[in-house]
Amino acid sequence: MSDTPLIVIRDVSVSLAGREILHSISLELPARSMVALVGPNGAGKTTLLRTIAGLLHASGEIRIADDRVDQLAPVARARRFAYLPQGHVVYWPLPARDIVALGRYPHGATDPSRLPEVDAAAVDRAMQATSVTPLADRPVTELSGGERSRVALARVLAVEAPVILADEPTASLDPRYQIDAMKLLRAAADQGTLVIVVTHDLGLAARFADHVLVLSDGRLVSQGAPAQALSERVLSEVFRIAAFRAERDDGSVIVPWSAA
Repeated sequence: MSDTPLIVIRDVSVSLAGREILHSISLELPARSMVALVGPNGAGKTTLLRTIAGLLHASGEIRIADDRVDQLAPVARARRFAYLPQGHVVYWPLPARDIVALGRYPHGATDPSRLPEVDAAAVDRAMQATSVTPLADRPVTELSGGERSRVALARVLAVEAPVILADEPTASLDPRYQIDAMKLLRAAADQGTLVIVVTHDLGLAARFADHVLVLSDGRLVSQGAPAQALSERVLSEVFRIAAFRAERDDGSVIVPWSAA
């Protein structure tokens, strides 16, 4: 993981409906890294992800490279941040390829049926990476939940943004595709992207992430390498669990085992 920060967050707080959701968050995140954002329900994970993307008003400061996120034009933000929200809800029976092609919209490709060569190539790469090329002509509303999830992930990859923000990208996938999705995001990080993933799966976080951020009640209570950030103390105090732990050559193993 590079030491040069791509995202710098300074003393960021967020209030919604008169209630403070995030409290004085400060951190630095480099490119070429995969960051897992974990914490109990209601900890503020999605709020932090949306705040980083510039979708919520916040006090404090968030920068990407040398630019303040809140001062970027919407199109410029859309080119910097590829955002995958929870749920992957689609209301229109568009072909799956057209959904993936939406990832090129920030680059000026507004008609999926007439993509410039560079944009068509980006769409093809994303669909091949997520194994959804055979679904290209099928209406996305007719796909299974797992298939829609993979199409949504392909859309995010098609943006080819320097930052990917993925909110529970494995939530509706079976175990094989959970691993495949995390491998794809890991590969994007290895190629230079900063990938920030919200997940409830501590095992996937420990296996694939370089860095783990632990939120509790809107506060950043632990961060670091997986084994450090998800220490026995943190698992007990924040998640109220004990876990089976092991180390492999390719990463940490953390399996929630019992209530603490």
